[in-house]
Amino acid sequence: MTHSVTRVHGATDAEAGAEAAVRAEALGASKRQGARNILVVAHTGRQDSLDAAVEACRQLVAAGATPVLTGADRDDIVGQDPALDGIAVLDGQIHANDIEIVIVLGGDGTILRAAELVRGTTIPLLGVNLGHVGFLAESERDDLEQAIERILAGDYEVEERMTLSVRVKVEAEVVYESWALNEATVEKASRERMLEVVIEIDGRPLSSFGCDGVVMSTPTGSTAYSFSAGGPVVWPGVDALLLVPLSAHALFARPLVVGPDSSMAVEILARTDSSAVLWCDGRRMQELPPGARVVVRRSPTPVLLARLHEGPFTDRLVRKFDLPVTGWRGPVGRD
Repeated sequence: MTHSVTRVHGATDAEAGAEAAVRAEALGASKRQGARNILVVAHTGRQDSLDAAVEACRQLVAAGATPVLTGADRDDIVGQDPALDGIAVLDGQIHANDIEIVIVLGGDGTILRAAELVRGTTIPLLGVNLGHVGFLAESERDDLEQAIERILAGDYEVEERMTLSVRVKVEAEVVYESWALNEATVEKASRERMLEVVIEIDGRPLSSFGCDGVVMSTPTGSTAYSFSAGGPVVWPGVDALLLVPLSAHALFARPLVVGPDSSMAVEILARTDSSAVLWCDGRRMQELPPGARVVVRRSPTPVLLARLHEGPFTDRLVRKFDLPVTGWRGPVGRD
C-alpha cells in the first residue's frame, strides 16, 4: 500500500501527512475486515462504458472486493451481465461513507457526476477516460485492468482539487446555493438579448459591460469552458480563481486571475430587463432575474482525485491536447 494525499491547494506538510495517515489506516482497516467496497460509476448511455463497467465489476469480484453501483446505473449495467444481479447498490446495502474509492468510466462529465455523489467525504475518484479529451481522467480504457490492480494494491496517490462555493442573492437574500469543481457560469437566457453585468472583485466594482456571459473557474476548470472562452491554463498547484468574460463588448473585459481568498461576483443590472441562467459544472441550473448577484468563493470542501502517474502537468497538457513539440531538444545546457 503506497498511496498518499497531495494537497494541491495550500496546506501544510503536517496536514497532508496526517490526512495520508488517516486514509492509510482506513484502507488498512477495510482490508483487515474484508470490506473493500468500490463504487463503479459509468456513462450508461454509451455501450463502451457499459462494457467497461461489467469488466470492472467482474475483476473486482474475482479479487474479493465488492463492486457497488448507483441505483441509476444498476439496471443498465446488470442488463449487460445478469450474473451481476445481486450486486450492491449505493445507499441501498452500502452507504457512501463505506466506499473506499470510486472508479469512473466515461469522460469529464461522468467524473463531475461522480463528484456529486461523494462530495464532503474523503473518497477519491479515479477516472478511466472513455470520452474525447478526458482531462480529469487518470487512465485510458486499454489500461483498465492494470488501473484496478493498482487500486486494489493501494498503489495510488490522492490529490486535492479546489472547488467553488456559489451563492445567488436577490435583494440581499440568498435564494440559491451550490458548488462547482470546474466552473460557475452566468449566461444570457435569450439568444436575442445581450446580458448587462457588473463584475465585482473582493466587494468592489471593477467594470460593467454587455456580454454573452461570464465564467468563474478553478484551476481545474481552466482547461474546460474557461479555456474555450480564451482563458489561461492554470497549473493545478496554483492557488487562484479565474474570471473570463464571454464575448464582452468592452475595452477592459479580459480574463482575470485573482487570489484564492478573493471573492468574485457578477451582478445582472437591474435597470435592464435581461435575465440570465447560472450553470454549475454544466449540471446544476438556476434562473437569474434582473438584479440577481452571483457570488463565488473558494469552497473549504475539495474534491479528491486518485492519481496513478506522477508526470508533470505539462506532459498531461501535451498528451490530452495533442500539442506539437517537434524540434524540442531538451533543457540540457540551456537552463
